[in-house]
Amino acid sequence: MNKLLKTTAIAALTVSFVGEAAATEWNVSVWGKRRAFTEHVEKLAELVSAKTNGEFTMNISYGGLSKNRENLDGISIGAFEMAQFCAGYHRDKNRVVTVLELPFLGVANLEEEVAVSSAVYAHPAAAEEMAQWNAKLLMTSPMPQYNIVGTGAPRDTLDAMNGMRVRATGGLGKAFEAVGAVPTSVTATEAYQAMESGVVDTVAFAQHAHLSFGTINQAEWWTANLNPGTVNCPVVVNVDAYEALSDAERAALDSSVPEALDHYLANYGELLKKWDSVLEEKGVKKVEISEDVLAEFRAKAADPIRDAWIKDMEAQGLPGQELYDLVVKTLADKRGS
Repeated sequence: MNKLLKTTAIAALTVSFVGEAAATEWNVSVWGKRRAFTEHVEKLAELVSAKTNGEFTMNISYGGLSKNRENLDGISIGAFEMAQFCAGYHRDKNRVVTVLELPFLGVANLEEEVAVSSAVYAHPAAAEEMAQWNAKLLMTSPMPQYNIVGTGAPRDTLDAMNGMRVRATGGLGKAFEAVGAVPTSVTATEAYQAMESGVVDTVAFAQHAHLSFGTINQAEWWTANLNPGTVNCPVVVNVDAYEALSDAERAALDSSVPEALDHYLANYGELLKKWDSVLEEKGVKKVEISEDVLAEFRAKAADPIRDAWIKDMEAQGLPGQELYDLVVKTLADKRGS
């Protein structure tokens, strides 16, 4: 009997060790703090764990694994398995997805942002470029159109924007530069200090970021309808780590992406509903830009920047025109459906 018990115990321990060895644990690098911008990552981790009975888990680190500008580099060397980054932080490393940061694309809501991002991510040129960094595009982090906060007199005309020092990255920075502003691409986590110290006069963010990074607390006004564009921030996974997943784990991950994005959209929608009350509570004036000023802004920023982007991409051997046309067609199809 003792021999039987001993054999049973050894067998149980072996199964236990095998189970432990088979469990998959991913490290995920994001930044700041948990907020609307990271809710799909949090939901993805929750769903994947539930679908695999806890055998595939994700440890989400807010700045503990890497600086936000270095997340793609970390993915490339396998320092962690998943990460979020924004295209404007290193435009030379993710040229294809910068088509989504062109100013005045006309994306009207978060659902449209998901549609155009998904279409571009699925393009062979995007997959090929990310493969250079051993990265696979998994999902976007859809954000509404950016608007600016500032102090002093509102920057509600192009003349008022001339000389304005604005925190704006990527295509947004180019747009403001086209009307005489001086963009700087400090990271989101540096924006509050840049505004407080006077390095910038204004900051361009989506609503959640104005809240999360405190810029709304310094603001006297916010442009409600400038809507010059947004930034694109993909979530990527390390290719080797993705391919090492079991079929069941990979299915759990892939099938959870739409659910995670639905959760993100619902959560962000609630934030947008209460935005006006946030402005009122903090004493921030809501500034409406006139249609004449908006038309003038588009004329100076939209077509010239788009044409220059396409020419630059084509010169580098990338299908710039095809990518831009894909965005336009995807928007039309989304609205038609």
